[in-house]
Amino acid sequence: MRINQKIKPFLWFDGRAEEAAAHYVSVFDDSRVVAVQRYGEAGPGAPGSVMTVEFELAGQRFVALNGGPQFSFTEAVSFSVDCADQEEVDRFWARLGEGGEEGPCGWLKDRFGLSWQVTPRRLVELLNDPDRAAAERVMRAMMGMRKIDIQGLEDAYQG
Repeated sequence: MRINQKIKPFLWFDGRAEEAAAHYVSVFDDSRVVAVQRYGEAGPGAPGSVMTVEFELAGQRFVALNGGPQFSFTEAVSFSVDCADQEEVDRFWARLGEGGEEGPCGWLKDRFGLSWQVTPRRLVELLNDPDRAAAERVMRAMMGMRKIDIQGLEDAYQG
């Protein structure tokens, strides 16, 4: 089955595209490696080495390129993971954060340097609450967290 996705995130790796794709596919349900393209004699990579890996995460297509050391990821681009509950937050936080580094407010960098936001739906609901004082308490609580703790958000909301 071919997915006709007009726009695909294209991620630049320094020789670790295949490893990264395999890791991401192992983290998300309904995910798979779609295709691996290898460099030919024309280069610029070594003939037979992996050039690109197209993969799908929960229905979203991505392309990983082994482009070399010239560029690296920054927090200016991140992927947000919608989590239904604390169990999902905990699972994605642990799996995506393996070998990476935790950041504030539900952000982390994975072991490849790519930034992720592990975001429970409840956070968005509480921040959009019409009770602005309660929403502000939730925001202050979130600002003090690394991994988002839904119960901590609920406690802040209640005041």
